[in-house]
Amino acid sequence: MRQMTAGEREAERKRRDLKPLARLIPYLKRYKAKVVGAIFFLSLAALTTLSLPLAVRRVIDKGFDAPSTAFIDTYFAMLVVLAAVLAVASAGRYYFVITLGERVVADLRKDVFARVTRLSPGFYDKALTGEIVSRLTADTTQIKSVVGATASLALRNAILFIGAVAMMVITSPGLSLIVIAAIPVIIVPLVAFGRSVRRRSRYAQDTLADATAYATEAIGAVRTVQAFTSETATGNRFAAAVDRAFQAARASVSARAFLTAFAIFLIFSSIIAVLWIGAQQVTEGTMSGGTLGQFLLYAVFAAGAVGQLSEVWGEIAQAAGAAERLSELLAEEPAIRSPTDPVALPRPARGEVVFDRVSFAYPTRPDVSTVHDLSFTVKHGETVAIVGPSGAGKSTIFSLIERFYDPDAGRVLIDGVDVRTADLEQLRSRIALVPQDVTIFAATAAENIGFGDPDASRPQVVSAARSALAEGFIEAMQDGYDTVIGERGITLSGGQRQRVAIARAILRDAPILLLDEATSALDAESEILVQRALEKLMEGRTTLVIAHRLATVLKADRILVLDGGQIVEEGTHASLIAKGGIYARLARLQFEAGRTDAMLGAAE
Repeated sequence: MRQMTAGEREAERKRRDLKPLARLIPYLKRYKAKVVGAIFFLSLAALTTLSLPLAVRRVIDKGFDAPSTAFIDTYFAMLVVLAAVLAVASAGRYYFVITLGERVVADLRKDVFARVTRLSPGFYDKALTGEIVSRLTADTTQIKSVVGATASLALRNAILFIGAVAMMVITSPGLSLIVIAAIPVIIVPLVAFGRSVRRRSRYAQDTLADATAYATEAIGAVRTVQAFTSETATGNRFAAAVDRAFQAARASVSARAFLTAFAIFLIFSSIIAVLWIGAQQVTEGTMSGGTLGQFLLYAVFAAGAVGQLSEVWGEIAQAAGAAERLSELLAEEPAIRSPTDPVALPRPARGEVVFDRVSFAYPTRPDVSTVHDLSFTVKHGETVAIVGPSGAGKSTIFSLIERFYDPDAGRVLIDGVDVRTADLEQLRSRIALVPQDVTIFAATAAENIGFGDPDASRPQVVSAARSALAEGFIEAMQDGYDTVIGERGITLSGGQRQRVAIARAILRDAPILLLDEATSALDAESEILVQRALEKLMEGRTTLVIAHRLATVLKADRILVLDGGQIVEEGTHASLIAKGGIYARLARLQFEAGRTDAMLGAAE
């Protein structure tokens, strides 16, 4: 989902109408009983309201001339009955409509979230996380309001308008012509202004999403913000984004306010004209007072219905903008997906990895090849270390094995099967990843470890933690495995986070293990503990290790040295040192850095 410029957004908005709201129809079809209930009570409330002027006419024309008050008492008793029916209908309308809105939006949120979690990493290379969150929250809330209260108001007023106009024609065809003639004069500007309101509403939602995206990013990096004393600059930037959102919202509100004022003026001007002409007819004796009263009430109902429709039209336009933004996410197709007829991976799994003349460039940088004509094989149970300078293509190899991306040329094979022909879920179930930057969720310790296998039992989680040497610090926490760890694992040290990641990988029990610089950011004591845990994890598994520290690669069966996306050296630590090439240079730089650190430590 490429970020569009303001000009592109405006051009796109001009081409669109309320069609995105049709995306909600399948969700409404799931709950036909609620839809029927809502329509029934809406219709009952509207029809009850439309019956009131008939009673008023009878009271005016006959009740005041009756010799007793019995007639008036009877009609007013009937009005009380109508009021009771109207109350029940309104309550039923509220229940069914609001429940329907909540249910539809809950389903919509689930579908959107399920979609975005399945989109390929290439999508997130370009999309803003904060904007996606804004669509999941603010936009769905806007739709909930419309599917609930606004939709019921629109339908109720549409029924009232149609019914009132029909009754006006029945009551007085002559006066009705005046009102009907004014309808196009009112409706056409409403539609034209409505389009403008919708464009402004979409722009307001876009600017709010931009502000939300920046806030999400800044809050997620609040320690960096404070460390560089950038609170004021960050606050000013967010304030500017919020002000842009406010200006856009104000423009939308101004358009809606003008639309409402315009509609009400035209509507009530036509009613005044009708009332003046009707008064002339009553004076001349060609119309009774009750008939004029009945016609006037229907005219007020029709006018009020159109006036409210003009107000809710703006909200519907906003919902159309929100539905449009959500539809964009729902319509987004993952670039990486399972084939229609996948090739089954062999069982039992061997854990063999083959790169066959693979070339690849990231979609965001198509002119720069990250790996080029790369070929190597990792056999079952073998440990292969991948080293090289930054930008050499080490992490890209892992992304291609996980099939986060597909190669531009060549093949990646797992157990002899091209990953592009295998079922994606089956493929990734054979791979366990321990990344350098571990993701810890704001959940319990047990739930974080259980992320490796959601179906694992508590004893299995505890066993994995024990094998990862994480049991000690977890049990020392206040609630043990049920302790809620802070967002992003802020309450844990780097070594503790890594051991949680290792426990996840142990629980996953996959034949292929990917270690992405798992010890590069740890102190010496933590590194020793993590290294011991990794050694347990690597037993009997095919392991690929991206590492800068020699301690990690010394025990590897082979070392692949990458530079410029190609293998330039291959061998054991001793043989590569003897060659005196890139690996020897990297090892020498690290040895000198390590010796300097040791000297500084002794001086302290």
